Amino acid sequence: MEVVQDTSRPPLEYVKGIPLVKYFAEALEPLQNLQPRPDDLLISTYPKSGTTWVSEILDMIYQDGDLEKCHRATIMVRVPFLEFKAPGCTTGMEVLKDTPAPRLLKTHLPLALLPQALLDQKVKVIYVARNAKDVAVSYYHFYCMAKVHPDPGTWDSFLEKFMAGEVSYGSWYNHVQEWWKLGRTHPVLYLFYEDMLENPKREIRKIVDFVGRPLPEETLDRIVQHTSFKEMKKNPMTNYNNLPTLMDYNVSSFMRKGTVGDWKNMFTVAQNERFDTDYAEKMAGFNLPFCFGL
Repeated sequence: MEVVQDTSRPPLEYVKGIPLVKYFAEALEPLQNLQPRPDDLLISTYPKSGTTWVSEILDMIYQDGDLEKCHRATIMVRVPFLEFKAPGCTTGMEVLKDTPAPRLLKTHLPLALLPQALLDQKVKVIYVARNAKDVAVSYYHFYCMAKVHPDPGTWDSFLEKFMAGEVSYGSWYNHVQEWWKLGRTHPVLYLFYEDMLENPKREIRKIVDFVGRPLPEETLDRIVQHTSFKEMKKNPMTNYNNLPTLMDYNVSSFMRKGTVGDWKNMFTVAQNERFDTDYAEKMAGFNLPFCFGL
């Protein structure tokens, strides 16, 4: 009888000094063959920063707010996750082959690992940044439930790894900074998760303007309503409830809280002081207006 290898919780693999989920690291070589199209749009975020949210918003914009069309497939099929690879699953590049133009693409990759062709072609980018403390908490819970990651250990040890950039995709600090700087030479719309939560319609208007797809007011209202956290959490096309081999839903749902300031429920006073000192050092010279509570 053939022994099925346990594929859960492999250690991270380093590529160009950046730690990645083992399977995602294996997907990077085929990804270099990516041939971008002029009308592609790239959604980029550090993990747990509103990726699925902005992906759904964009698909709704591209489908002129037609809910039925947005239910045609799960978000991973509608918006291919470029570096995705996992045992028993279709890779992001395989999904991309069957994606009709105009294509929405998604990545968490730092610039050092991004296919150069995307930059050479000046593919438009929508980047979403979320405050580091809420990302750290959300990422910890995601590590706990998504079995492609190594065991996260305690919250305290995970927070240390997060600050040191020793989690999958590396340093949050480098990520938000380098994509911000890219906007000087590349068409990038840089959004903040907290702004989207505070005033979704205002931020969706920015997206509509950036992609050049004007929509009537009632369509914008429909998009705001359909892409609320409550709606997306119960929507089987966006809530990632279809990957039980990769995610342990007994630990947590994929979409957990979607709030601002949840870090206050996890950080001890000592952890917060240490984090603030480290943050001030690493963010020096970058006037990125992150909000840590609404």
